Amino acid sequence: MLRTTATRSLVKNFAKVPTSRSSYSAASATFRNAAPRRQLSNKRPQVLASLPRSNTGAALFATNKAGPPYDKIDTKSEKKVAESKLEPHPEAVSTASSAIPVFDRGHKKEDDADMMAGIKSDVKTIKETFSLNEVPRESLYIGAAGVIPYAATSLSTVYLAWDINHAHANGTGVLFSPETAHQLLELITPIQIGYGAVIISFLGAIHWGLEYAGYGGYHSYRRYMYGVIAPAVAWPTIFMPVEYALITQFLAFNFLYFADARATVKGWFPAWYSTYRFVLTFFVGASIVATLVGRGQIVRADHSLKSPVDYIKGDRDAQWEALEREEKERRLALEKESEEEDAEAEEGGEEEGKDEGKDEESKESKESKGGDNDKEAK
Repeated sequence: MLRTTATRSLVKNFAKVPTSRSSYSAASATFRNAAPRRQLSNKRPQVLASLPRSNTGAALFATNKAGPPYDKIDTKSEKKVAESKLEPHPEAVSTASSAIPVFDRGHKKEDDADMMAGIKSDVKTIKETFSLNEVPRESLYIGAAGVIPYAATSLSTVYLAWDINHAHANGTGVLFSPETAHQLLELITPIQIGYGAVIISFLGAIHWGLEYAGYGGYHSYRRYMYGVIAPAVAWPTIFMPVEYALITQFLAFNFLYFADARATVKGWFPAWYSTYRFVLTFFVGASIVATLVGRGQIVRADHSLKSPVDYIKGDRDAQWEALEREEKERRLALEKESEEEDAEAEEGGEEEGKDEGKDEESKESKESKGGDNDKEAK
């Protein structure tokens, strides 16, 4: 389309729409030079920003020639108020009755100030966290059942510790003797450690299963490494001392929780998985801490807490003592036999000597008798 000077002037005429300009006033100048609302809101404190904004209708009316609708002063009412006498009411005066807060537009009702609002919100958050409404029922029930062995072993450890302490304080335990309680304790603790190693390995294997399924995409070694690290850390704890094993498993559970939480944020797991893992890790960690505290109480009450190695050494020492006792008894029996033989031999020698003496005496008597006979014969 060709444009000429005539068409250009016609377009310019349409663009310039006549607008009525208001007369200059102080209110209009203030309104025009005012900063944008968005800039002011960034500079204002949050308390002022939360207050209701004032109506700018008066400023808009100030730019018109007619002025605002309510610009007349009622002199009669003002004069009436000025002539009225103030009446004192001392019973209504308090320390805060005549003080108006700077950012408060009026007195609040007593019901508005809820001092427990923060605590209620925290309790509500905790309830929503532990409700686990989004978790599938099957996973929730099986996970809760998986916590039961941990709770049972930790509670048993705490009770046995208390029973051992009670036995040391009073001489006898409530249900078990100190020796029996120690033996049960040395059976329960390896069960808890072995079960923890299995669960940690299982948590690492979940990453492999979701990688095979392609949930959240395929991530190769970044996802497979969790399935390798978990059993590599878990299973050596079986050969560690009890306290070191429990502490290592506690750290492993927490590490896997943070890893699963990050993976959930990245979309590698369902959205409910991080909350589900938090609840289970909380109960497992509490069980491990209870076990450590219980064993610590036993160590303080009974410094002779035996480990399986100590029991093996005790059995070996008992065997050696039994062998030494048998050897001593055998030697005593041999000595008695030898003494008896010597006594019999001495008795036999004495009897032989007596017999020989008798024979000699009989020979001498015979000889003497023979000599006498010879003498008589002569």
